Amino acid sequence: MMRIYADNAATTKLSPAALAAMTPYLTECFGNPSSLYGEGQRAKEAVEDARMRVARCIHAAPREITFTSGGSEADNQAILTAAAIGRKAGKRHIISDPVEHHAVLHTLKALEEEGFTVEYLPMYENGVVKAEDLDQMIRDDTCLVTVMTANNEIGTIQPVRELGAVCRMRGVLFHTDAVQAVGHVPLDVEADMIDLLSASAHKFHGPKGTGFLFTRTGIRLEPLIRGGAQERGKRAGTENVAGIVGMAKALEDAVASMDENGKKLTALRDRLIRGLSEIPHSALNGDPEKRLPSNVNFCFEGIEGESLLLYLDDHGVAASSGSACTSGSLDPSHVLLAIGRPHDVAHGSLRLSLGEDATEEEADYLIETVKEAVNYLRSFSPVWRDLQAGKRMYIL
Repeated sequence: MMRIYADNAATTKLSPAALAAMTPYLTECFGNPSSLYGEGQRAKEAVEDARMRVARCIHAAPREITFTSGGSEADNQAILTAAAIGRKAGKRHIISDPVEHHAVLHTLKALEEEGFTVEYLPMYENGVVKAEDLDQMIRDDTCLVTVMTANNEIGTIQPVRELGAVCRMRGVLFHTDAVQAVGHVPLDVEADMIDLLSASAHKFHGPKGTGFLFTRTGIRLEPLIRGGAQERGKRAGTENVAGIVGMAKALEDAVASMDENGKKLTALRDRLIRGLSEIPHSALNGDPEKRLPSNVNFCFEGIEGESLLLYLDDHGVAASSGSACTSGSLDPSHVLLAIGRPHDVAHGSLRLSLGEDATEEEADYLIETVKEAVNYLRSFSPVWRDLQAGKRMYIL
């Protein structure tokens, strides 16, 4: 039986090149970068070299890169920094959107409890926000706009450059959670007018537990972790040298092969969309074109997503029904509800996120297996029987 890993939005496998780059810093070059002797200074040089290489990949300056434990920490630090700046200026209004990752949404919720007002951009059926809506919502007391670059569930890509232009014109800080986008779609923090950007290495074949936060020069970061003077005093704790080095190598490789991989994955993505669209009473979630090259997200009426995932796993397919961070939840995806999917339909969702080594043979197997799974699960679904008997109305 063929085995296919189709959950790359949750995590990617560590690339051989990243592992090879990391190995010396796990073995012979194990020094603490804060130490003055040779072993420590060699480790420090590796960290600073990685900082320069990471910065180059997003068109930033090395001093604008702060290494973190991953995207969630970077999101928290970016938002709390903007809130602290806003508080000092008497500005306590924040704008976001309802399909953000919970690292953003939960942080915003905590700020509301501290007296901040959070408003959410209108969300349309295709999962894409509009810059004109943002322009109308910005107030004199707005201190931050935070909108993700690409959604982790439905893969939709937001008009970041347009949003950044509105924020720059109105004098408001703009943060984007780019965890799903970095290494997969072009990003230029200067041209896109981004002030703060979050990223995580394990989404582009780097190691888990490593990420970075871009902070535009002139913005004073609010430290979340206090103690030592690492990361210019903005993130205490001995640096994860091997992880940082591995992330830099993985990101460089991802950016270098982005065009080639993007074209290949887009073709496979569209092949999957065409095949899965043949399933009766199914629907693609998110914009068919303004989406990540690797992402396919569908709803199937009359079935439960959890049962679908278990069936697929038994037939060699590792997939997801949404965000890996909420995989233990029985609630329907907040993203699908935000784009207008009813609860009953949102429960029957499937996310397939392809890796660069995916093939047409694997795509065809995915189509065939998902079709079989949906037919099988519908065959004993009381909801599906009621739909077919006319006791319920079809939604899709």
